[in-house]
Amino acid sequence: MQESIPHRDYAALRMPAAAIAHLPSREARMEAFVELWWSAFAAFGVSWAGFYVDCPQEPDAQRMVLAARRPGPACSPIGIHGACGQALVSGQTLVVRDVADLGAGYIACDPRDRSELVVPCLTPEGHAWGVFDVDSHQVGSFDGSDGNACQELLCLAGLNQPARR
Repeated sequence: MQESIPHRDYAALRMPAAAIAHLPSREARMEAFVELWWSAFAAFGVSWAGFYVDCPQEPDAQRMVLAARRPGPACSPIGIHGACGQALVSGQTLVVRDVADLGAGYIACDPRDRSELVVPCLTPEGHAWGVFDVDSHQVGSFDGSDGNACQELLCLAGLNQPARR
């Protein structure tokens, strides 16, 4: 049986996300963004949300370090072989309908998680400095429209600046 994707009202977050862009540091913007996301969507199929920041000087197996997150901690550091690393390296949003499809490369911080959305956070030059990662205990909780909306909110918050083409 296919579970339906919860309706998330992203439009309601546009103005608060834009206000986050005025905060003085990336760390403050990450904290505020995670709090905004969690407050809005914890009741709509989201089990965890947070940022992983790239530490390119570290070995690939320990390259991503946990930053702001809700509701609690997760695995850290993690390698670039998982979903977060794939989004980081490719610079592309990754929507994982069922994490079981990822096989041995999947990093399971919470064994109850069934789907995932990972949005890379880019500099104006198009280099990923980290990712915003969202998990759900439901299969198929996210789709491409969630990825697009999340990317837009991250841009409004000053945390994602894709290169202009």
